[in-house]
Amino acid sequence: MSGRQHPRNRRIRRTVLAGAALVATCATVAPAAVAAPDRPSSSGTAATSAVGRIEDRTARALAASLDDATWRTHLRKAVLGSDEVDLRKAAGATVAPTGKRLTSALTDADRRIAAAKGLGADTGSLLRLRLGDDSMRADLKAGQAPLIAVASNDDRAGKVTAYDSKGVAHTLDARTAPDRPVYVLDIDESKAMAAGMRVLREEFAARGLSTPRADTSAADGGFDSTRITGVELSEDEEPWVKGDAEIYTLVTGFGQDGKVRVDPVDMPYLDEDGTVYHPNQILVNWSNYKYDLADAVMMEEDGSTNYRDLAKAIAGVLLTVTDAGAYIPLVNAVLDAIPDEWWTDDPDYVESWYTLAKDATGRRDGARGNGWMSLEPYRVQGA
Repeated sequence: MSGRQHPRNRRIRRTVLAGAALVATCATVAPAAVAAPDRPSSSGTAATSAVGRIEDRTARALAASLDDATWRTHLRKAVLGSDEVDLRKAAGATVAPTGKRLTSALTDADRRIAAAKGLGADTGSLLRLRLGDDSMRADLKAGQAPLIAVASNDDRAGKVTAYDSKGVAHTLDARTAPDRPVYVLDIDESKAMAAGMRVLREEFAARGLSTPRADTSAADGGFDSTRITGVELSEDEEPWVKGDAEIYTLVTGFGQDGKVRVDPVDMPYLDEDGTVYHPNQILVNWSNYKYDLADAVMMEEDGSTNYRDLAKAIAGVLLTVTDAGAYIPLVNAVLDAIPDEWWTDDPDYVESWYTLAKDATGRRDGARGNGWMSLEPYRVQGA
């Protein structure tokens, strides 16, 4: 077991389940207990990610643009009328010269964010704008000038920096919403993660760790699977400025060819922590795997996740694991593959499950105590 430690997960408000690792084994009896690895929080402030730097520059430019009254009014109506505003689309739709000029800068920022996250150039617009808290709505309607802040990826941050139209930086309490309107600049993580899942599948397939999705189902005879009948994640206090999370799962074990394989699984229904969901979602397609035991690791995507680098890092470690015909836990291998700097801001690791058997039925608590899943065998019928 790894001695490395991972910080506590942030509160899950929308979807981000990152990483599930399937264990290949011929053994019929799993270890009595396996402790989940932990990692301490970084002492000191972590360096801002490439995505964070792009967002900060964009926030400053956006704040300065609010000196244009026509554009400011246009943006205020958009924010009040939607939970989340596509910033590039809003800039392109206004007659205000300032908004029009922003379009080019926002297009470039979206492109650079996509590149920093390892996504394709065709990902499209990613930057979004929202009101920081519903308590700010009345003051915004009354015409009070908003500040611009960037969504935080750090649960432990006690302060938030926001900018006004004169370029002055204001320090706000991250736990208590201020008594003036604040626009929060964030990334459309649902869109980013959907694109990220495609990147992961492509990268894993290119390295021989999986087959394209079209080849993962058994032929007309159907296949055995394990599906999730219930799932719940723990609740943690979260700053008002923080955006929604997105969860995905990496399932990994030994394929039928005896080589390690990885299958990403998106879990878009996990909208709120402390809520039990009943997705009846297939977690494991056992026709892809040689053995009938699995591990699962939950992690979350944050705004700085680079999916291409993540796939390369995981592949670099898992490709060194060989089929020894005995129980080989892969949870720690997946977590150890993640670069240290990825743990310094927002924790990516949420939860893990060891030795999920093909015939597992009922509730299984996670090794870290941050969540549970109820599982059942399920036969998917062929055509």
